[in-house]
Amino acid sequence: MRKDEKKELIDELREKFSRAKVAVLTGYTGINVEQITDLRTKLSRSKVEYRVVKNTLARKAAEGTTLELLKDYFVGPIGVALGYDDPVIPAKLLHEFQKEQIKLELKVGVLDGRLIKQADIKALANLPSLNALRARIIGLLQAPASRIVGVLAAPGGQIARVLKAKAEKG
Repeated sequence: MRKDEKKELIDELREKFSRAKVAVLTGYTGINVEQITDLRTKLSRSKVEYRVVKNTLARKAAEGTTLELLKDYFVGPIGVALGYDDPVIPAKLLHEFQKEQIKLELKVGVLDGRLIKQADIKALANLPSLNALRARIIGLLQAPASRIVGVLAAPGGQIARVLKAKAEKG
């Protein structure tokens, strides 16, 4: 690879690293090309990018970004999953893929500028997605309002039933 190609690749990686909300490093030794392609496809459907990177280029690209914490972990065959939207999705998808393909190793990651270890990645994978959390919050916010409406409507309904019963009797 020529020097200008390396610089271009480093710049591209640096831009992606700086935009990523979450990054997870994986070891992929023992996984064939077809399986990696399958993983990439599953991740890309959820707007997660998976890249196999050269360690020296990745270290240089990580400088000055939130992924700088991963510099010491770019050792051996490494793949990087980059999540740009929901921080839970990359961990969840990688964890699910690891169940099918046990040779995929979840190493470390970065979330909101903090290093997360393998146990943290698995815990993150068990969280509901951002959209699911939003739905729960909306449901919680709507529940008191619907109860208030029910309470306020109850006396009016009771009065209406009493008046209707009176009208039917007399």
